[in-house]
Amino acid sequence: MVEVKVDTLELNMYIDGQWTKSSNNDMRSVINPATGEEIARASEGTVEDAKKAIQAARNAFDTGVWSEVPATERANFLLKVADKIDEHAEELARLETLDNGKPLREAEADIADAAACFRYYAGIVTKPDGETYHVADPMQAMVVREPVGVCGLIVPWNFPLLMSVWKLAPALAAGNTVVFKPSEVTPITPTKLFEIFEEAGLPKGVANMVMGAGNIVGDAITESPDVDMISFTGGTKTGKHIMKKAADTMKKVSLELGGKSPNIIFADADFEVAVDFALFGIYCGAGQVCSAGSRILVEESIYERFVNRFAERAKQIKVGSGLAEGTEMGPLVSQQHLEKVLNYIEIGKEEGARVICGGNRITENGYDKGYFVEPTAFVDVDQNMRIVQEEIFGPVAVIQKFRTEEEAIQLANGTKYGLAGAVFSNDGTKALRVIKKLRSGITWINSYHPTYNEAPWGGYKESGIGRSLGTYGFDEFQEIKQININLQVEPVQWFEK
Repeated sequence: MVEVKVDTLELNMYIDGQWTKSSNNDMRSVINPATGEEIARASEGTVEDAKKAIQAARNAFDTGVWSEVPATERANFLLKVADKIDEHAEELARLETLDNGKPLREAEADIADAAACFRYYAGIVTKPDGETYHVADPMQAMVVREPVGVCGLIVPWNFPLLMSVWKLAPALAAGNTVVFKPSEVTPITPTKLFEIFEEAGLPKGVANMVMGAGNIVGDAITESPDVDMISFTGGTKTGKHIMKKAADTMKKVSLELGGKSPNIIFADADFEVAVDFALFGIYCGAGQVCSAGSRILVEESIYERFVNRFAERAKQIKVGSGLAEGTEMGPLVSQQHLEKVLNYIEIGKEEGARVICGGNRITENGYDKGYFVEPTAFVDVDQNMRIVQEEIFGPVAVIQKFRTEEEAIQLANGTKYGLAGAVFSNDGTKALRVIKKLRSGITWINSYHPTYNEAPWGGYKESGIGRSLGTYGFDEFQEIKQININLQVEPVQWFEK
């Protein structure tokens, strides 16, 4: 395995316009998941650090140094950030791959999407908004949109830069100030983004970054009465914890959580297209994608043919370092996550499911120091198995059989999640009929995974609350205010003199 060596980076927090170490000088090691080697040391934030960042954001918001800046100026800042992301795209993509492990081509696409997201919200913020109402004379009524205030933004490790941008771009566009916590596993490219913010001239206190553990820094942000909103992307268990913590101060909460998404393949689908997208749906990002098509539901008449072809192609996927030429799937993000995924594979075997491909850690050819797992798929599963019901968040698919359209819908909706789903069929009427019955927020017909800055992202049931991206994602970071204006100023004379 060929791997590029890098000097160990030192990553500090950004609070009130200053780069700072943690209050106790603790550092956390950041690991390259392809090699197990340290590539950075990041400041390990404390509750005290979080409180400083919150106070800086609170002061910046209350003094209006950002919220009262004209929308055109906020838009210009976002456009400047997008341009700087483009300027540093090669460096950012390489660092993203070193930090997360994903193939370089995936990282390059993420960086391009991040720049596009800033440009999208730069356009949104200068467009007309608000409403007026014709009400009883002499009153004129209107609705205006205002920033929420101080927003706590907590992001996961699977898309370190892009998930950061999905929250930071609309939050800043709307005029909020933020306290941002990157994943402690993948803080490198978010730190680079804050360097870009500083270079682009963001006023101090507007955007603050505190690194550290979720149960310390994350809880401090969530519990603070000076934080007006929490926007979190990550696992459902953590989302529930955040929701409970936020309830004490009645914060606005936006949660994009887990998934166990169905990919329904009918017999009349284009067979090779369906197989191709099924592989892409689960093995892109090594399955570490909340919307991954981890449950593949196949019509009985093509089931055996599909299983054989899927396994044949899965075995040919080139697994390796994200920086190595030809790599199609990278490692898992950490030793801890590797152990979790391998444990689920053992659970599947113990439950009686049969592995048709993969199922093992890859250790040969110098891969023993990294966190590599073979593309894995199970058959002979039933709906009650843990590997069918629980989010594994790795390159592990379950392939189920269905006989009727009704059974496919029942199986598809038969988990606590409702994030994503797809239907493959050349019968357009049937495909649309089925997709409308899926209890999922993000769906595709004859495709899987494409996402767009213009369209809302989020799920039903235990997959979350609220939406990211599009105008819906912008709305999350705004409050709605009703204003009533009396055009005839005179006594109401409701009470007798």
